[in-house]
Amino acid sequence: MAQKAEEKTVINRKNFPMKNVRNIGIIAHIDAGKTTTTERILYYTGKSYKIGEVHEGAATMDWMAQERERGITITSAATTCFWKDNRINIIDTPGHVDFTAEVERSLRVLDGGVVCFDAVAGVEPQSETVWRQADKYHVPRLCFINKMDRIGVNFKADLDSIIDRLGAKIAVLHLPIGTENNFKGIVDLVKMKSFVWHSDDLGASFDEEEIPEDLKQESELYRKKLLETVAETDEKLMEKFFETGDLSEEEIKGALRKATIANELYPILVGSALKNVGVQLLLDAVIDYLPSPEEVPPVFAEIPGKEEKLELHPDPSGPLAALSFKVQNDPFVGTLNYIRVYSGTIKSGTYVVNTNKGEKERVARLMLMHSNHREEADELSAGEIGAVVGLKQTFTGDTLCSDDTPLLLENITFPEPVISMSVEPATKADQEKMGMALNKLAQEDPTFRVESNPETGQTIISGIGELHLDILVDRMRREHKVEVNVGQPKVAYRETITKMVEQEGKYIKQSGGRGQYGHVFIRIIPQERGFGFEFEDKVVGGSIPKEFIPGAEKGIKEAIHKGVLAGYPVVDVKVELYDGSYHDVDSSEIAFKIAASEAFKEGCKKASPQILEPIMKVEVVTPEDYLGDVIGNLSSKRGKVEGTEARGNAKAISSYVPLSEMFGYTTELRSMTSGRASSTMEFSHYDPLPGNLVEKIKTGND
Repeated sequence: MAQKAEEKTVINRKNFPMKNVRNIGIIAHIDAGKTTTTERILYYTGKSYKIGEVHEGAATMDWMAQERERGITITSAATTCFWKDNRINIIDTPGHVDFTAEVERSLRVLDGGVVCFDAVAGVEPQSETVWRQADKYHVPRLCFINKMDRIGVNFKADLDSIIDRLGAKIAVLHLPIGTENNFKGIVDLVKMKSFVWHSDDLGASFDEEEIPEDLKQESELYRKKLLETVAETDEKLMEKFFETGDLSEEEIKGALRKATIANELYPILVGSALKNVGVQLLLDAVIDYLPSPEEVPPVFAEIPGKEEKLELHPDPSGPLAALSFKVQNDPFVGTLNYIRVYSGTIKSGTYVVNTNKGEKERVARLMLMHSNHREEADELSAGEIGAVVGLKQTFTGDTLCSDDTPLLLENITFPEPVISMSVEPATKADQEKMGMALNKLAQEDPTFRVESNPETGQTIISGIGELHLDILVDRMRREHKVEVNVGQPKVAYRETITKMVEQEGKYIKQSGGRGQYGHVFIRIIPQERGFGFEFEDKVVGGSIPKEFIPGAEKGIKEAIHKGVLAGYPVVDVKVELYDGSYHDVDSSEIAFKIAASEAFKEGCKKASPQILEPIMKVEVVTPEDYLGDVIGNLSSKRGKVEGTEARGNAKAISSYVPLSEMFGYTTELRSMTSGRASSTMEFSHYDPLPGNLVEKIKTGND
């Protein structure tokens, strides 16, 4: 019988109990079809009256001019839609590694995720990255193997790549009917029925039929595997399965839901969003297997000034705790703060407290977002995602709470920038506008840094990659009407030390009146890569009074920003302040700050300092004809090739290459392979720079 997409209705969001709400994200490698999948969801749920295509620059969720021109998602976009008496809040995230912060902050506030995979490529590098990000926040996931209509599809290889490369335990719920151009439907292994879509109404209707004869044997095999996988999650089901050899649809769904929410199993679904096949079954699976806000583990919030933590449940009448996870400057309403409410209710026109800043903020208006369109709301309660207008001091990662119950939610961590370039205003009129534009962009993007070089007077912007900075400069020109001249991209090197040293620092100044006296002994200790910086007070016996210790720490923290070899920040060190002396009258916090700063600089010179360079994880997918050329080229760039594997009818090369060698690589690769190869690159780690290149870096000829 034919089934039809639900008619578009206007639904009051308050009609939905919390068990009927889903907060999900669509995450994947670039070009796996996330935005196309979201567009189909909006169409079939009645949110959009037409389907917007990414390749035509008309996707609803890709609303920025740069997204429509390039056919990629740059900023995560939120929307709300309704399916079978359920409310689904969706965040469509970028796939490009340069915008990984958008994925990070989205996953921090989501209850579930749909991970899209390209049916030809299977698990790709950024698929692994977003999967690890989802692991970090314990986000339950469905796997949607998309693009089943493409030439070169290999369903079994896709399953193997998910198991091998992601280490995921899977439960296959769908089998494809037909492959490549003949892909037209899906075998549902839970219902043991087939669903075939109609192409004449954009996939809005489909037929439920018996399983085709040629797929019956394979379906029985996969069904048996599914039952075994499900039965393993529950002793009672295991007993029933051994006795009867079967389980009911309700039992399968119940056990799958429980295991998916616990991150023990990951259901596998198939389809082709572009060809409008399988999206309705994906929506059903979101409702059936992903958690509502009340089914995810409670969130813990710190109580400022106390050791204890408060367990927060999604209770609209509980203490208010909301996390700002994204800031967006809107030309019509000003600054928008996207928030997730974990507990309590936030109301329009009231005041809240930003715990991180200790500031009181007024909630001017509340919004429900549909891409860049807005719907006014009187309040947002626990379990909801929306936007606030009117906050002046609140940025990404800040907690909003009520005045009487101060709470602090865990912040969001973001990767450090690895690439920088100089920007300068094209005209005098652009000078003031540039400062304001950079400030607004930095508020929006926690991986974007702006600083001024005191020696050259240049403004330096830093980000995650070339595309990241390119988009930001483009946004300055378009959104903020600022014309800028851009310098060549530069690598964000770091400095570190390789041996422990002890160093004395003394600052004495007599100027007739009250003098200055600060005297410290510090120990500078190298740490393992990725450690960062740590300061420890080991002063005993009061040789330095407690009130001067923060000054010494401040001096060292300032000194680490400028290393001794080439002026790059110092990382992976621990500094212990273990002794010193003071003067009853002349000692001050500023004197100890200067003494500690000088001690750190002098100590680093003696600690065998070295320069570290960012190493990128590079994957190149190329036809086999060009394999030797590509590997040879990577090796010439000081790259270490880790291995190659078959990827469809091409070869995938995994390697680690210094970032300094990778500028303009995409163009180089295209010309080397007649445009047939593609590459992805993401930051991996820092490694010591070879000695023969250190002098070039020190003299600024990098």
